[in-house]
Amino acid sequence: MNDNELKALISLLDDPDMIIFKEVEQKLITCGPEVIPSLEASWESSFDVLMQTRIENIIHSIQFDQIKNELQVWKMSNSFDLLNGLLIINRYQYPAMDVDNIMFQFAEMKREVWYELIYDMSPYEKVKLLNHVFFQDFGLSGNTTSYHDPQNSYLNKVLESKKGNPITLACIYCIVAQRLDIPIYGVNLPKHFVLAYMGDDELNEKPLFYINVFNKGQIMKMEDILSFLKQLNLSPANEYILPCDNVSIIKRVLRNLVASYDQLDSREKKEEIQILLDLMEMP
Repeated sequence: MNDNELKALISLLDDPDMIIFKEVEQKLITCGPEVIPSLEASWESSFDVLMQTRIENIIHSIQFDQIKNELQVWKMSNSFDLLNGLLIINRYQYPAMDVDNIMFQFAEMKREVWYELIYDMSPYEKVKLLNHVFFQDFGLSGNTTSYHDPQNSYLNKVLESKKGNPITLACIYCIVAQRLDIPIYGVNLPKHFVLAYMGDDELNEKPLFYINVFNKGQIMKMEDILSFLKQLNLSPANEYILPCDNVSIIKRVLRNLVASYDQLDSREKKEEIQILLDLMEMP
């Protein structure tokens, strides 16, 4: 479709005939992300509230379709990259986020740890160093006052506000650790996501200890985890005490968002996030 055809199509968005509008809307959505700049330009030049609202909805539909596609591709071929999965989810709420700034902050955290990292440090010493950089130098902490705020699940807002929920903070922590070859991985503990420090980088062995990032990197033993599971009347299954894969982490982030939007009574966002979660649940 050339520019003139696209402009002609966009000009029909204010048509009062719903049949015509729906046909135009579907054609524009089918065109994909490349028509978004033209739609944004039309929105800026329009003083018609109906026209602007329709353009906003079309842009959102295009971007949501793109997120669904990217998330499916990530699951099938790129799930080793947890950060990329988190960025895809982030684009749902913040499509124009500054990815370069996010990457820069991760690089800064990694560099700060690397400066002080000594080869023969014990696992406990490495976690102490990570905790210092994470909570002291960068000032990250658990959001205890607005625990269920959906912003706690969006990476850019957590890095901006310095506050997040257990799983988002844990993701940032383990991404930085793994980039330094420190074997720290996410554990899908019910009710509270934690991290496990694994010995010799082997994911199938017993963790040396656990890390509660939401509580400023508190060290926890296996006994603490088993006691917590007992309080929940759950058996100590491997899925609760051993590291999980990145797909499981992304699914948990999405479940948190579904619950957050449900609390806010934001039905449309809840339904859309549920669609993303359903895609991730598919075999």
